[in-house]
Amino acid sequence: MLRKFLNIPKPAVWLGFAGLIPFFLSAAIGLLPAAPLHDLSLQALLAYGAVILSFLGGIRWGLAIATTEPADLFGPLLLSVVPALLGWIALLVSLPIGLVLLALSFTAMLIADLRLSTAPHWYRSLRLPLSIGAVVTLLIGFLI
Repeated sequence: MLRKFLNIPKPAVWLGFAGLIPFFLSAAIGLLPAAPLHDLSLQALLAYGAVILSFLGGIRWGLAIATTEPADLFGPLLLSVVPALLGWIALLVSLPIGLVLLALSFTAMLIADLRLSTAPHWYRSLRLPLSIGAVVTLLIGFLI
């Protein structure tokens, strides 16, 4: 596993893990009930999760249009918009339900992306720790 991780391009590692900072920061502030930004931090966690889930769908869109024949694009493109729709729904329901929906959606995206043959070879190795970080913080937010 470590060998696969060392083959990931450094910008992807740095930017990928930097993308976890808002997840962890929002969850950490949410753990402090007396913090002035407690309620806002959980809303921020939900909103950021929805944005990043949509971003993952965008990655799938880009891979689909780069690697799929035009006649076969409908299915891959349809699947690539589902994450954005789920993120939008998560923003419309109550906060706890939205956080759980996002956690489940990130888990489903991870499973789907681990099977994604059109992604660069290192993409799956990066997605695993990033998805785990996102799901853990979303579940922490739910438990708060």
